[in-house]
Amino acid sequence: MDLIRARYWTAMAERTSTGLLTMMLEPTPAVAMTLPAEVREKLAELELELSEGDITQKGYEKKRGKLLAPYIPQIQGVDPSLQIDNRIQASSQAVLPGSKHNKSRAANTRDERFRSDLHTEAVQAALAKYKERKMPMPSKRRSVLVQSSVEACTPPDTSSASEDEGSLRRQGRLATSTPYQGHGHPAVEHWFNRVIQGSSTSSSASSTSSHPGGRSVTTTNTTAHAALNANAAATALADLMAHTQLDNHSAPPDVTGLSERSSLHAERPQVASVRSVSRGYNHHTSVMETADGVPVNSRVSSKIQQLLNTLKRPKRPPLREFFVDDFEELLDVQEPDPNQPKPEGQQMSPLEGDHLGMVNKWPPSLPAALQRWGTTQPKSPCLTALDNVGKPVYTLTYGKLWTRSQKLAYTLLNKLSTRNEPLLMPGDRVALVFPNNDPVMFMVAFYGCLLAELVPVPIEVPLTRKDAGSQQIGFLLGSCGVTLALTTDACQKGLPKAQTGEVATFKGWPRLLWFVTDGKHVVKPPKDWHPQLREASNDIAYIEYKTSKEGSTMGITVSHSAMLAHCHALTQACGYTEAETITNVLDFKREAGLWHGVLTSVMNRMHVISIPYSLMKVNPLSWIQKVHTYKARVAVVKSRDMHWSLLAQRDQRDISLSSLRMLIVADGANPWSISSCDAFLNVFQARGLRPEVICPCASSSEAMTVAIRRPPEMGVPPPGKAVLSMGGLSHSVIRVDTEEKLSVLTVQDVGQVMPGALVCVVRVEGTPYVCQTDEVGEICVSSGSTGVAYYGLPGMTKNVFETIPIISSGVPISDRPFTRTSLLGFVGPDSLVFVVGKMDGLMVVSGRRHNADDVVATALAVEPMKFVYRGRIAVFSVSVLHDERIVVVAEQRPDASEEDSFQWMSRVLQAIDSIHQVGVYCLALVPANTLPKAPLGGIHISETKQRFLEGALHPCNVLMCPHTCVTNLPKPRQKQPEVGPASMIVGNLVAGKRIAQACGRDVAQLEDNDQFLYIQDVLQWRAQATPDHPLFLVLNAKGTVASTASCLQLHKRAERVAAALMGRLNTGDHVALVYPPGIDLIATFYGCLYAGCVPVTVRPPHPQNLATTLPTVKMIVEVSKSVCILTTQAIMKLLKSKEAAAAVDIKSWPMVLDTDDLPRKKSPQMYKPPTPEMLAYLDFSVSTTGILAGVKMSHAATSALCRSIKLQCELYPSRQIAICLDPYCGLGFALWCLCSVYSGHQSILVPPLELESNASLWLAAVSQYKVRVTFCSYSVMEMCTKGLGSQTEALRLRNVNLSCVRTCMVVAEERPRIALTQSFSKIFKDLGLSPRAVSTTFGCRVNVAICLQGTAGPDPTTVYVDMRALRHDRVRLVERGSPHSLPLMESGKILPGVKVIIANTETKGPLGDSHLGEVWVSSPHNATGYYTVYGEEALHADHFNTKLSFGDTQTVWARTGYLGFLRRTELTDASGERHDALYVVGSLDETLELRGMRYHPIDIETSVIRSHKSIAECAVFTWTNLLVVVVELEGSEQEALDLVALVTNVVLEEHYLIVGVVVVVDPGVIPINSRGEKQRMHLRDGFLADQLDPIYVAYNM
Repeated sequence: MDLIRARYWTAMAERTSTGLLTMMLEPTPAVAMTLPAEVREKLAELELELSEGDITQKGYEKKRGKLLAPYIPQIQGVDPSLQIDNRIQASSQAVLPGSKHNKSRAANTRDERFRSDLHTEAVQAALAKYKERKMPMPSKRRSVLVQSSVEACTPPDTSSASEDEGSLRRQGRLATSTPYQGHGHPAVEHWFNRVIQGSSTSSSASSTSSHPGGRSVTTTNTTAHAALNANAAATALADLMAHTQLDNHSAPPDVTGLSERSSLHAERPQVASVRSVSRGYNHHTSVMETADGVPVNSRVSSKIQQLLNTLKRPKRPPLREFFVDDFEELLDVQEPDPNQPKPEGQQMSPLEGDHLGMVNKWPPSLPAALQRWGTTQPKSPCLTALDNVGKPVYTLTYGKLWTRSQKLAYTLLNKLSTRNEPLLMPGDRVALVFPNNDPVMFMVAFYGCLLAELVPVPIEVPLTRKDAGSQQIGFLLGSCGVTLALTTDACQKGLPKAQTGEVATFKGWPRLLWFVTDGKHVVKPPKDWHPQLREASNDIAYIEYKTSKEGSTMGITVSHSAMLAHCHALTQACGYTEAETITNVLDFKREAGLWHGVLTSVMNRMHVISIPYSLMKVNPLSWIQKVHTYKARVAVVKSRDMHWSLLAQRDQRDISLSSLRMLIVADGANPWSISSCDAFLNVFQARGLRPEVICPCASSSEAMTVAIRRPPEMGVPPPGKAVLSMGGLSHSVIRVDTEEKLSVLTVQDVGQVMPGALVCVVRVEGTPYVCQTDEVGEICVSSGSTGVAYYGLPGMTKNVFETIPIISSGVPISDRPFTRTSLLGFVGPDSLVFVVGKMDGLMVVSGRRHNADDVVATALAVEPMKFVYRGRIAVFSVSVLHDERIVVVAEQRPDASEEDSFQWMSRVLQAIDSIHQVGVYCLALVPANTLPKAPLGGIHISETKQRFLEGALHPCNVLMCPHTCVTNLPKPRQKQPEVGPASMIVGNLVAGKRIAQACGRDVAQLEDNDQFLYIQDVLQWRAQATPDHPLFLVLNAKGTVASTASCLQLHKRAERVAAALMGRLNTGDHVALVYPPGIDLIATFYGCLYAGCVPVTVRPPHPQNLATTLPTVKMIVEVSKSVCILTTQAIMKLLKSKEAAAAVDIKSWPMVLDTDDLPRKKSPQMYKPPTPEMLAYLDFSVSTTGILAGVKMSHAATSALCRSIKLQCELYPSRQIAICLDPYCGLGFALWCLCSVYSGHQSILVPPLELESNASLWLAAVSQYKVRVTFCSYSVMEMCTKGLGSQTEALRLRNVNLSCVRTCMVVAEERPRIALTQSFSKIFKDLGLSPRAVSTTFGCRVNVAICLQGTAGPDPTTVYVDMRALRHDRVRLVERGSPHSLPLMESGKILPGVKVIIANTETKGPLGDSHLGEVWVSSPHNATGYYTVYGEEALHADHFNTKLSFGDTQTVWARTGYLGFLRRTELTDASGERHDALYVVGSLDETLELRGMRYHPIDIETSVIRSHKSIAECAVFTWTNLLVVVVELEGSEQEALDLVALVTNVVLEEHYLIVGVVVVVDPGVIPINSRGEKQRMHLRDGFLADQLDPIYVAYNM
């Protein structure tokens, strides 16, 4: 029954290909035999249409069903079109009556190169074995969908696979994220129909699904045929019922814990409480709660829940126990598996080819052979060229080739000159740019160059200025020193042109002169001119280009002697004889196409029929027809040409292949070519094709032909096949497979070694030791017919062309150098060579080797034609976190729906995992025809990889699985039993480390206004002492003065407010001041103090955005218990408007007074507070974690704050400072409302809102008033950097000069944004801004001003710390630019009267210099506590008065909630002491605890923003231990999915974290507060409540 005399060198002889097909569900041979010929023909046409993409899958099924309906026995009650499982492996190819074998085979299902029924079956069985894993499907905004498919409504099932469109979805759970409320039963019926149509491929696939519940349900499908009867429906129903009951999810697991506890139903939620209701037929949305206990009804959360359920199954090897004292995180090194197979055979001995025989009359060189035939047999045909419809266009005779080559040679040497010097000298390199359909001109040009002793460099025709890989070709031409390119007239006309009409210079190419070889410039040589015909020497004959795995292009030099020897060896191996006819389908510019079709053919005066690629695309049968027409004896093809010809069976009728004695399969080295050969033979044996004429060969550009199966007449041993275990191959060991029927690779031999060659196999990595007989290695060849070198690359040449293989004793195997072929293989019995892969496709993952082609084959075996467009699929590996990761990119069919694609992707992952035991890192689908193409079809792999890494692939679907395949993360940090605070101190003393504490200078003796305990007294005093001294000046957007206030004016306005309040309110009442930035706000503030009320400044609502801004106003008013609101008439109207009613309950506002037209009344008497500890004002602000916190400021603290700032900034009445800050809270409020009154300086107030319409307002004001001290916020700085970056020249022309600025301070409550301050300094350096001027301040809720640079004292310092150490709360200083270094800038100088210490957040003990801890502060201007409505003051009491647990236990400190460290610098401060610098690292509330380490969101965000140019902003947060990364996309939406892989990569590489969810949103979605800080918690709540309208959400597996 065997196809060939296939001697399995295994005990596998029973396993013939017929046995494999028995389980297929297909028209039985009997039925197939009875189909009339015309039906069979129509079916074949349909198959072709489907494979060509001319008809959709649905249309195909419909038409096919109609055609077959009359011939199929009816099954009761089932629509006939559903009975045939038409895509798994069903064959519609009619079995020919004359055929000996009744093996019908579906010749069309997928790219035949990668087809093997064995493999398809293995994949299907592997998938059947898989328990259904429910993966969350990525969600995508509609506009991003490439097209919405008609069948967007899927059955209630989001499980990750179906055998085909309508097969039994195993264990289909009904829990779904697609609501089916309205459908009730119809949906379910519709679903059953689909269940019934399908079947399982395995004869009895028992599939067990284990649930969180720990119980399992097992159903056994009967054989495939029986699965179609009613039984299947019952099974399906049972399945459904079972799962409906069982599907109630338990709580989200702690993913990072890696615990393997079996989760029981009683399991308690570990992180956030997440409840889920059991879901049945009708759709309940599961009720979730966010970490704050807010219930969220959302599809996002259920998807995250699904993701967590998927991740529950731990995929990682057990981590070894180790503790690294140096807290240097070690990546987990993969220990080799002790059970892995090891080679056991003898050491191989080199394999010798036959002796290279002597031939009489063998010419001394190739040009000599041409001369001989050109003169003795001028009429003999040399080459026939065909046009795109297969008509012969021109036949070149040997006489014509000889004369035309001579003409060209003479012209090139004598007629081209520059400045009277000949342009070309013998030995110069010349580019040959000829299209694939013009072999005649190419051949003339090639031999013309040989005759002129020039070196031809054949390259592809560049079609556009940016072809894939074209830049690399340019690099090759440049390095070869090419100055002239030969081409045809037609081709030259088609090249892209520059404006001048000349051929454009391609990217990366040298300047070339283009010479047309069929033009009028080619002249006849004079009678006395003859080309030099020398003996073949070691000079370079030609250079063949080759693209490496990384995409770089090398030129392989071939000498004249090697070219001749190779022709000689091929002639002997193939038994070529004079005047034979040969058809060539390959590219004639390189490799086998060149060797057989241009060189060896001329040696033997053969006639070549050249079939262009363009003709093959139109008519895949063309080469077979030409073999028939010309009675060709030899054909040179690739396996894809055999595959294509099978698709077009309808024209095969009158064809005979009996003339062929050799069918050379040039890519026989691809392990998947065997299936093409078998399938081809299967069909064409009936057309006279003899099995033994199929001759696979193995070759590489470097070694040329390595081995070829000899034609039958040479009496060679019969061909061999090997069925190898993929597991063994991944360890480079050959194991004949017996048990694992799934993961096997069947390979055929590529014949014997070439005559005159010596071959051995060496280890791939390291020293080239010779392999053992059962070990796979790289095949090396030593012979006179290999390439010589890579042109201009001596180092690589030595490695590849001059390898010396060594035996185990360390002795060289031979004194001859060997050439590495880049083919991986071994030598089998009968000295047959087997190839299992190429170095280019080798991917080494965790020490195991996988071949890209094998992975492609597995992916294509999963319902291939349905998704992957014409088998266009690329597999490569990228290096992430010190290991290779596999990436699969495929073109999806235009008609595939989202759900289909996602299911296909999930199945591909499972199939690859099961068959290759390796995880896929990323699977991406791109729209049809968008992958970069190689010159002759196929995918340009290196360019695809490049685009993937640059984020320029634009996929339409992405699935990342970092959780599955990244197994070398560092071990999660185990917290040590806490060292007590006392031993900490002792430890620090022993180590000679300082306890980290520092303080500002002492507050100096009292000055003139320091006797005032109350700020309102200072204002009254100033109004009397200096009534006309200007205090405030407010600028508007035009830069003109909008309003001013002197001491007296301010006092008078405050009195009016006080008079209005005194009758209405009681002492101590709280009053909300809702004003835009301006003098009204300041005056009403002092009015409240005069009247004994407590002011609360509130930012007014934004009229365009009431829905989000008004609730905050309302909340502050309520929480602060304000009994009255003071505001302007305009805002008062707004607060009570209809629009406001939509956002809040406007009836519940307290009394609202407008202060626009108050009567000029003087209040009876001023209120005098009884003690300075009384409450002066409340300061409300929303923290970055989204918590609204009001702090109480006493009169004493207010005065102390002003005094500190006055001393630090040397503020006096003669000074002017410019302030561009919001006046509502923190230091902004103090500078705006308090400091001028206290110190008497004039404040120029620039409301930040005005910068939106005039970005240069603040800087112009600074320059105009020659301000020495100015304050701004990060958002202002960002506006200036972005808005004015390109306008510094224009500003200079407007005389903006910033050289007056001594200090410009950014007011912030966060880590200094060093990148922003540096770019600001750089940009405005041109306007005179001193690089030392910019600094930052630091304050927080417990103390609004802890650090502030001020005017005196040393410049702010910057240190570089190790980011990895920081995660362990250690501070390790490193050099700038060292890996993992993080720059941190000092947060300004500690203010006078302020003491700072660094404390351990848990033990509350003091820490040493080298530790990161919480910054605690003690100072007279600390706030006295939180003011909250919920009476939770006790909860936060220790924030304001806490004591160290050891050491100085007396001082009362306030906890800032920020992590930082202190460093004693080499600088001296004003008092002559060494200066202590405080570095703030980040807010404690914001930190992410992951893998036992502490991460600061900003560090992860910085990495992410750097990863792609289109990421405008980024925010990260965690949800149930999953890291969620939200990125704002600035650019087109098709870039959205490019970001997923880049974000995942960068976070893995730099932070050793796996991203759980990547959310791509529009610019401006990440909320930012008035200080320019990201509100990550708001974002998190928005994400969980599904309010972000994301462009794409990717759930990483």
